[in-house]
Amino acid sequence: MKRGKILPVMAWKGILRNGNVYFPYLIAGIFSVFTYFVFTSILHNDIIKVLPRSSYAWMMLYMGKGILSLILILFLVYANSFLVKRRQKEFGLYHILGLEKKHIGIMLFFETILLYAGAVAGGVLFGMVLSKLLFLMLLRMCNLSVEVSFVFYPEAFRETIVYFLWVFGVNFAVGLLQVGKARPIELMSGSKKGEKEPRFLPVYALAGVAALAFGYYCSITSKLDSMIFVDFVLAVSLVIVGTYLLFASGSIAFLKWMKGRKKFYYKPGNFVTISGMLYRMKKNAAGLSNICIFSTMVIITLICTVSLHLGMDSLVHFVHPYDMTALYGEEKIAEEEVAQEIAALEEKYGLAATRVDIYDRIRLAVRKEGDRFVMRQDKVRFSDYAEDYRLEIITAPEYERIEKRTVDLQDNEVLLHCSGRDYGYDSVDFMGVKLQVKEELTSFFPYPKAADNTFGACYVMVVKDRQVQEQCVRAWAEANGVTEMETFLESDYRFIGIVLAGEDAQKNAFLGEFAQWCQSRPGFFDLADNVEDRRNLGTMYGALLFLGILFGLIFFMCLILIMYYKQITEGYEDRNSFDIMQKVGMSDREIRGTVRRQILMVFGLPLAGAVMHTAAGMVMVKGLMGAVSFFRVDLLFWCTVGVIIVFMAVYGVSYTMTAKTYYRIVRHE
Repeated sequence: MKRGKILPVMAWKGILRNGNVYFPYLIAGIFSVFTYFVFTSILHNDIIKVLPRSSYAWMMLYMGKGILSLILILFLVYANSFLVKRRQKEFGLYHILGLEKKHIGIMLFFETILLYAGAVAGGVLFGMVLSKLLFLMLLRMCNLSVEVSFVFYPEAFRETIVYFLWVFGVNFAVGLLQVGKARPIELMSGSKKGEKEPRFLPVYALAGVAALAFGYYCSITSKLDSMIFVDFVLAVSLVIVGTYLLFASGSIAFLKWMKGRKKFYYKPGNFVTISGMLYRMKKNAAGLSNICIFSTMVIITLICTVSLHLGMDSLVHFVHPYDMTALYGEEKIAEEEVAQEIAALEEKYGLAATRVDIYDRIRLAVRKEGDRFVMRQDKVRFSDYAEDYRLEIITAPEYERIEKRTVDLQDNEVLLHCSGRDYGYDSVDFMGVKLQVKEELTSFFPYPKAADNTFGACYVMVVKDRQVQEQCVRAWAEANGVTEMETFLESDYRFIGIVLAGEDAQKNAFLGEFAQWCQSRPGFFDLADNVEDRRNLGTMYGALLFLGILFGLIFFMCLILIMYYKQITEGYEDRNSFDIMQKVGMSDREIRGTVRRQILMVFGLPLAGAVMHTAAGMVMVKGLMGAVSFFRVDLLFWCTVGVIIVFMAVYGVSYTMTAKTYYRIVRHE
């Protein structure tokens, strides 16, 4: 048979003979194609563009697709390197038997074509079967209409085929480069050649400790401000670099230390374990650090996803506590008139208004400097907005009607409430007006409090009466160079807030008619349908939840495949060592014990590192969740504990399965 015809056959048989490494890679490829195809199909579907409020979901999916494209190519190239490494001896043998490197390259080309065709065909097929289901799941999570038909568009197929043609092309080029630059004797003995100890090991160790410590510092000291996302990227980068350097130096130093303990090292099981890991010290360190990083990604992604899912309802009500709000300006509506209209609508629609707040307030823009409220200034950097607040001034009688409690204030006394971190001072200097803080309020319904609520927080100052209120407004007007009349016209409103009991669907008709009535009254200024705004938030957070679930699955798939390939590759490398140890008297029980200890070390160290990274990163995670107005610290804590426990259980199952596979390889089963 001519070489041109035999090479495709050899490629096919090579895949079948090495099924234990190629089939997991093919499964990973199918899952990658499936995920990418689902993202692309949803983004190209016209439905996601025309459904109400779906722009939030589309924006999240579009960003997610960009991140996914980067993750998939890095992962598949990394996984492909294991395949080429595993078959180096086979390629060397082909070369000795007469095949030139160009023929091996052609065989690799046919293997790549077969794997590409299998991955794309399988991924697209599963995508066509499950895309509609996942699309409906996305719509359900985003609280969008699910009575739609899902249509496949040619653009989704074309983008998927072209993207993975490029990915598998990169894999082919990497494999060709690895085979092409090696001599036949190196290919034959590549898996038997021990690795040299890295130079400058102490320097690596110090750099790793410094990078990890600084990364932890950035995470632990991070605050919910304009730099939170910059701090996140910096902290993640430093932790990844520090993890690689510490595993590269620390694992080798630890193994050398154990080797120096003669009584411990020269026991059959310990000898094989330690010598085997030192034999491939660089590759072992890289594998451990990859497992640690991906484990951390899985844990943190799941923590954010589960917390967001469980805290969704409290999150949207934190942002919008009222179902509807209305503002009246210069001509203020009478409270009795509002009460009569609400009572009529309650009877008409069979719903009860559990809360109706009607009060006058003045809203001003201020900047806080210590115990002083001063005028806002021009901003040089975005971070300058961190101490800018809206401040609302209401009188004691208004506060008493809202909170149903009596307060006794003097002319120079105020009650102060901040929806963010505590004010923390006994006095207030408001644009030159000196006031004493009689009480700092810890709760005030229309302004839910969260200490981490930096952006979006506001202050509420309760003063004795209208006279003191006007005094504060006059001081603000003079500081900002505007007249008192202009100030009142712009910021003195009668506020109406209503909360209804019932499902959102029941509230819509009630609030729709009430909104029309409000807009028809003299003095109407503005109205907000917070039920609709909550749905908009739910759409955005639902898309985040959908992305969290998919990315959690992707990170977990990457983690499992990395662990599998690492142990399979090392199992074949260790097979000869265990054969020799058996010939000199090592029992089957001792082999099992050695395998268990070695794999436990491989699994245990990355898991410990992942838990440590997660613990250090929770301050930053809390800040990132705060950026989407999630401030349930208690829920975040228990989700963290639960996710880590579940992950450790699944991780343990993976350890057991990997140990059995490794044992079967070294025992030639």
